[in-house]
Amino acid sequence: MSARILLVEDDERIRASLRLALEDEGYEVDEAGSGEAALERFAEQPADVVLIDVMLPGMDGFECCRQIRRGSTVPVIMVTARTDTHDVVAGLEAGADDYVTKPFVTKELAARIRALLRRARPADEPSLVQFGDIELRPDEGIVRRAGQEVHCTRTEFRLLCELAANPGKVLSREQLLDRVWGYDYFGDGRLVDVHVRRLRTKIEPDPANPRHILTVRGLGYKLAV
Repeated sequence: MSARILLVEDDERIRASLRLALEDEGYEVDEAGSGEAALERFAEQPADVVLIDVMLPGMDGFECCRQIRRGSTVPVIMVTARTDTHDVVAGLEAGADDYVTKPFVTKELAARIRALLRRARPADEPSLVQFGDIELRPDEGIVRRAGQEVHCTRTEFRLLCELAANPGKVLSREQLLDRVWGYDYFGDGRLVDVHVRRLRTKIEPDPANPRHILTVRGLGYKLAV
């Protein structure tokens, strides 16, 4: 069964061309011309990946992403005509897993979608990891802090699992891009930095002074257990 993509784009010509290109790649595509319509469509028919343009009439793409994130861990890719760092980070902070900037090559977009859909577990990943008051169960997709379940996106969860599978070992941004997102040659280290920051707000007692996910300056990140 082919994966279903929800395409949120207000420009009809762009939406039509993207739909055809994604269908050529073997995906089923649902369309929405606004953030409000996207939320209604997603409630009726959940997608496997959501592709959201930042500049939408009414509700913008950031808010649409936040609304979807409140009840779903579905992979989200933000599409923007801007390369400004603020917009990229704002999209990731809203809960997006990845972003692409216009104009983009459809093959690259399709590769990013495939990477988000293909989330193989590391072969040496343990079934249970505990550190501090955190309990991580990779097999069950569960993170608990002090006994309370923590809501993580799929990408945040995969990132934590990857760090937990290598306790005390420094993993570079490039390694994490390859292992968590599934690509490296068109990856962006900001993806890793923002997701680490989001994870810290969920599992660290004091995110500004982390105990568990540590930054090793100039090298990457490691999990202190």
